[in-house]
Amino acid sequence: MTAGGPLDWSLVAGTVPVLVRALGALGLAVLLFSRDRRWWTRLLPAALVLAALLSFLVPVVVDDWWQPFPDALPTDVVVWIGVAVLGVCLAFFRMPTLRLRGRAGALAAGACVVLLGLCEVNIHYDNYPTPRTLLGPQDTVGFKEAAGRAEPLVEVPPGKAVSEVWRAPDGLPAKGTVSKTPIPGTRSHFDARDAYVYLPPAYQASPRPPLPVLVLMAGQPGSPEDWITSGQLPDMMDDFAAAHAGLAPVVLVVDPLGGSFDNPLCMNSRLGDVQTYLAEDVPHWAATHLQVASGRAHRAISGLSNGGTCSLQMAVNAPGRYGSFVDISGQDEPTLGSREKTVDAAFGGDEKAFEKVNPLDVLARERFPDTSAVFVAGKDDSTYRPQALKAYAAAKKAGMKAALVELPGGHSWQVWRPGLQEHLGWIASRTGLTP
Repeated sequence: MTAGGPLDWSLVAGTVPVLVRALGALGLAVLLFSRDRRWWTRLLPAALVLAALLSFLVPVVVDDWWQPFPDALPTDVVVWIGVAVLGVCLAFFRMPTLRLRGRAGALAAGACVVLLGLCEVNIHYDNYPTPRTLLGPQDTVGFKEAAGRAEPLVEVPPGKAVSEVWRAPDGLPAKGTVSKTPIPGTRSHFDARDAYVYLPPAYQASPRPPLPVLVLMAGQPGSPEDWITSGQLPDMMDDFAAAHAGLAPVVLVVDPLGGSFDNPLCMNSRLGDVQTYLAEDVPHWAATHLQVASGRAHRAISGLSNGGTCSLQMAVNAPGRYGSFVDISGQDEPTLGSREKTVDAAFGGDEKAFEKVNPLDVLARERFPDTSAVFVAGKDDSTYRPQALKAYAAAKKAGMKAALVELPGGHSWQVWRPGLQEHLGWIASRTGLTP
């Protein structure tokens, strides 16, 4: 636990998970113990069979029937969901053997077991590192208020970085602002959810430095607010700004999905014109609603998982818009689960139409000597790490200035959060913010 108060206690390490595990074990013991013969001969076996059946159905329903995302549920996640299901089943079957007070105790014990299962799933994904992140984005500011009025711009001579000519004025705020705002699909007609905009402290200065733009995307299922809460983006960017006299990239956390469980594959197809949205609508909106540096050299794109795949896609299919990208735990090609299913849904079975925009196919036939890339993969990510290696090799062969970084962890925020944080300096350098 930290000194920041209960809302800042860790949910993935330290005292809280230990306490939850102890309560969960106690809850299981309370639910399993009974002097009633019926419990041991009839009710407990029935509870165990039902829990096992429901737990078996979880991956069947999610991975085989529903298929909300292309990769299967990890085994340990399925196991801990099964533990939560077991707690519900045990509590339900204990009810006939107990009086009113005992039933209340069984419900409390069952809740502790469910909490244990949910806690372990959260630890696997590191999705909610603290209770505060469960509350959603905090301390947001209206976009018009945050953007303010137009200010004179600091002149940056050719060949110089912004940090080489910038001097922070007295009274510069210590923290940046986070705003929620629509970025409409004016040209693409893509129905994106509202974006989040981070403006660093230097954006509040006059004269205002011409800051680069980082376009950032979450995974699927997911939403833009994931980077604000689970990704702890505001703190990450404020820390970077504090070390650079208030300077940091402007960050647009945008939506390339349209819905948490949608997957239009970050391309122009029957599923929506997402490529046009990211290549035309988002840069145009930034240029007209913010005072930022213009041109591909001052614009980077990044994302995690599905968003990482999308960043690679945009770098090769819209190279005139994005000069650098960080692909965090992305795939080697966009997919709905299989090549056949993907091509059928997006292009009506037209394989050549898919190959025209599929990033590895593009990299095989074109060269990108003016694009810089970082591919980030979790060392324990058995599904996405091999794909990152494949995409990295293809990018190098196509002439990109590419690097591969492996971080401890699997397909989770344990990799995604530091995957961005550790490369903010790289992004700042590639986009002209720092030398």
